[in-house]
Amino acid sequence: MDTSAAAPAGKGALPRQIPYIIGNEGCERFSFYGMRNILTPFLITSLLLFAPEAERIGIAKDVFHTFVIGVYFFPLLGGWISDRFFGKYNTVLWMSLVYCAGHACLAMFEGNRTGFYFGLFLIALGSGGIKPLVSAFVGDQFDQSNKHLAKVVYDAFYWIINFGSFFASLLMPIILREYGATWAFGIPGILMFIATVIFWSGRKKYVVVPPVASDPHSFLKVARTALFADAPGKGRPGLMLAVTGFALALIVLAWLAVDDFVIAVLLALGLVIGFGGAGAAMQMERARSVHPDSAVDGARAVLRILVVFAIVTPFWSLFDQKASTWIIQGNAMVIPHDRWWWPSWLVKEPAQMQALNPILVMLLIPFNNLVIYPLLRRMGVKVTSLRRIGAGLAFAGFAWIVAALIQLHIDDGDAVSIAWQVAPYVLLTMGEVLVSATGLEFAYSQAPPQMKGVIMSFWLLSVSYGNLWVLITNAAVRNEAVTHQIAQSGIGENAFLMFFFAGFAFLAALVFALYARRYPVQDHYRAA
Repeated sequence: MDTSAAAPAGKGALPRQIPYIIGNEGCERFSFYGMRNILTPFLITSLLLFAPEAERIGIAKDVFHTFVIGVYFFPLLGGWISDRFFGKYNTVLWMSLVYCAGHACLAMFEGNRTGFYFGLFLIALGSGGIKPLVSAFVGDQFDQSNKHLAKVVYDAFYWIINFGSFFASLLMPIILREYGATWAFGIPGILMFIATVIFWSGRKKYVVVPPVASDPHSFLKVARTALFADAPGKGRPGLMLAVTGFALALIVLAWLAVDDFVIAVLLALGLVIGFGGAGAAMQMERARSVHPDSAVDGARAVLRILVVFAIVTPFWSLFDQKASTWIIQGNAMVIPHDRWWWPSWLVKEPAQMQALNPILVMLLIPFNNLVIYPLLRRMGVKVTSLRRIGAGLAFAGFAWIVAALIQLHIDDGDAVSIAWQVAPYVLLTMGEVLVSATGLEFAYSQAPPQMKGVIMSFWLLSVSYGNLWVLITNAAVRNEAVTHQIAQSGIGENAFLMFFFAGFAFLAALVFALYARRYPVQDHYRAA
């Protein structure tokens, strides 16, 4: 492995090792979306048959979103062990093997709930463990001499993710129906093994940034110094705020852990991060007596980035429900096989509508880069990362307004063609391109050098919190008082929730726009 910090392929050139990472990502994404996109229908029609029919949809949504929470929670572990112990390459390789084992469990235990759920856990651990590292590993291959190519590669990186997702979304529902769950979950496992081999094959070409085993000026140590440092005559208001957050976290754990462990843990973690981060920010200047200015400024940068990530969480509430709520909506719609324009030879199941998302991503990324962004620049509009993310939040809101209008017609008893779902998919995918693809590069560029993996982990953790809001909402609508209030609105529960999530996204877009106006953009690519 090349452990030097020099540009690997000559000044300004594209690093020659990038194709190995891109190839690995394409196969890995096929494996992940191949199993994820059939998970909800498989649960409803097979694994949850023990439950009363009226309860299966709710249980399936809870299992699906809990799984997604795990996938985006374990990046915290992967980022930490990578940054502190094993480095990105080794962590990705070993976690990939765990990932393969999880797929094997799904294929072998498709009729056993305990074995199947253990497989989901291993996939969440393996996929989550590598998720922040592969995208950060891409950034490590660049330096100041060729960083202008990083945006292009990140777009290609996101394009190949959706290339794998497209074929997985089309093929796996058919494989599930025609050949059963063993093959439907086994084929993604084979692709994950191929992904691991491809990644291993590039081992002698990668630029490998070594882990920082013990950094006296790490983010956590700077934050701890800021909280506990004494300033004569000023007290410790930041520390009191952090202690309050910790106490509230303990209360939440004691109150909710028995009934819903996942919700309790994420809420408690959010309280610790939010109150602790705000408290450290209040007293950050006190850390300059112990840590160098670069470390303190880096810690401030991390806290500012975390605010951005927190505001983005509502987007994931909307986006990930396309694989649960929108599939369930599609099951209540009519597939227009009798129309000449409908590709009946290709789209036979409602779950296959998810293939629209990756194919639209593959079209919209080059369209935005070649048409929309240049046009906006000629109009004098500066297309910054923050503006793209804010616009993406708004697009997601519009997507769910359209989905809610469709649901109103379904609730009225109309025979609604599933072709109408194309409209919300287009809007949501535009939002995804603006938020997710942009967020990968933004997260890397804003992170101080010693925090690349962990910052990527926090970016991914925002997805967990997006799915947490879905779990909380699903739990709330089981409460009689809440369902009574929804009934008073005069519209069905599903449509009401869709309008609710749309409003959630619009509110987030407004808050994001206000915060982005005063966010100081950083540049943390490594020097050539």
